[in-house]
Amino acid sequence: MIVLDNVSKTYRSWRGPGVRAVSNVTLELKRGEVLGIAGPNGAGKSTLIAMLLGMLTPDEGELTIDGMPPRRYVERNGVAYLPELMTWPLTWRSDEALKRMAVLAGIPAERRDAEIERVIEAVGIGEHRRKKLKALSKGNLQRVGLAHALLADRAMVIFDEPTHGLDPVWTARFRDIVAGIRRADRAVLIASHNLDELERLCDRVAIVDRGAIQRVVEVRTDAGITAARRWRIRVTQAPDAVAAAFEGATFNGMDVECTADVAGLNAGLATAINAGALVVAVAPAESSLEEAFRSAVTLR
Repeated sequence: MIVLDNVSKTYRSWRGPGVRAVSNVTLELKRGEVLGIAGPNGAGKSTLIAMLLGMLTPDEGELTIDGMPPRRYVERNGVAYLPELMTWPLTWRSDEALKRMAVLAGIPAERRDAEIERVIEAVGIGEHRRKKLKALSKGNLQRVGLAHALLADRAMVIFDEPTHGLDPVWTARFRDIVAGIRRADRAVLIASHNLDELERLCDRVAIVDRGAIQRVVEVRTDAGITAARRWRIRVTQAPDAVAAAFEGATFNGMDVECTADVAGLNAGLATAINAGALVVAVAPAESSLEEAFRSAVTLR
């Protein structure tokens, strides 16, 4: 559905050299897929989203949505979009904001009230519907923005930092919302700093740094990590036996951290258990996506 072919974008300055925000990006987002975009601040994520929305045009390469330039596609079909920061007038009430957005989204008058009720219920803001936006907490304001993004039935959905400000309960509920809107004829893109959420929600995650895609991770296949990784092992007895079984391992109280591949992990655990260790939990010290991100992104 969305195809970026060697796309680049440079912000020009009359005082000096421009800033290359996006560099030679080639990527495809298919219908039925949820794609994540991850990267540090200034990596180029916002510029990519602005080009997808037709707000900016590439300087080089080609970007199409269903074979059309993004601006033409958006004008004809619309896009469900949740920006990182909502910029509505804060004197509007929540329900008033949604009514205005429903008009702009082209929802027929006879359906507007029903659609507004649907999204208010979906994001749980019924008790805040008559409050002015300036009276809402950051999390509740984000939920109003999410309601806006869900108002119209669109084939392309873009969420930019969707869980920003949400509490743990609503962060978990957002996963249910994404599962609910996933369908074969829709493409969903989620840009986020929350790697754990991206790993839970997405089929693939494109890691962006310095304007370029450094790696595309297939999160449904353990993020493609097959080499040695860092593990955290919790014991109730003899942590020193576990540490001794793994070269370079460290332990703090009853928690041991070591580096090993899966075969080495099992062999070391067997040795430690034979030496008297009682192991109660074993887990990666960081997620597969976190490992891929750390290896792909240049530390500043």
